Amino acid sequence: METFFSFLSKRVDDCSSLLCVGLDPHPSDLPTPTAEAARDFCLDLVKKTAKYAAAFKPNAAFFELYGPDGWTALKDVIAAIQAESDRLGSHIPVILDAKRGDISSTAEAYASSAFERLGADAVTLNPYLGKDSIEPFLTYPGKGVFLLCKTSNPGAADLQDLPVVIGGHFNILLYEHIAHLAQQWNTRDNIGLVVGATQPEALSRVRRAAAEAWFLSPGVGAQGADLETALRLGLREDGKGMLVTVSRSLSRAENVAQAAAEMRDDMFAITNRISHD
Repeated sequence: METFFSFLSKRVDDCSSLLCVGLDPHPSDLPTPTAEAARDFCLDLVKKTAKYAAAFKPNAAFFELYGPDGWTALKDVIAAIQAESDRLGSHIPVILDAKRGDISSTAEAYASSAFERLGADAVTLNPYLGKDSIEPFLTYPGKGVFLLCKTSNPGAADLQDLPVVIGGHFNILLYEHIAHLAQQWNTRDNIGLVVGATQPEALSRVRRAAAEAWFLSPGVGAQGADLETALRLGLREDGKGMLVTVSRSLSRAENVAQAAAEMRDDMFAITNRISHD
């Protein structure tokens, strides 16, 4: 049976890219703060970058702030990505950046919303309520989740770097424990990890803890992470296993398509260098 990550791996091969295009329609970037403007902003990005995108990651918050109209706009954007997939003859996964996390009965509703109503292929989840809070998302064939492991924000260390005591002894940091749990729970090849590209040491440690996992790694571009460092520490031995998320650096570029092509090409060149080192 095809799994989410087999679909993703095929898309990476089809477009020779590890670029995940973030769709974050900040109100300050729009001509007017409306759902229609947010939709049009994202549709333009999708059209200009689909050729170079291994995946798209719409941020639910920037649509939800407009209420029902925003939800409709988000559905339109996901439908447009599906149309681009059909045009290119290659399925481009949609990762809904929603960071959901709740008790199992509520999680069932969130999963239905993301996968059945919106048509997303994957969703970001907060794993801190434990396995039962993510299990409802794992039952959908061909769908995937990315668990927040080591995030790119400065405050991530407040909790994620806490030491974990196992068997009466300090062993690992909390984010490493999450990586280990994800491997135990990943029986359907549909669990990945969010590991910020701004966290080089964490990338290295999580890759050791989860050698085969797919990472969703924000932080390159506006947040200042170094692309080559991130790829060297985060890629698997096969040159895959990592999606580098870029948002503002693309959406605010003078030539969006050219910026996406250059980002894709830079990733490809670095991956080749790594494989020959």
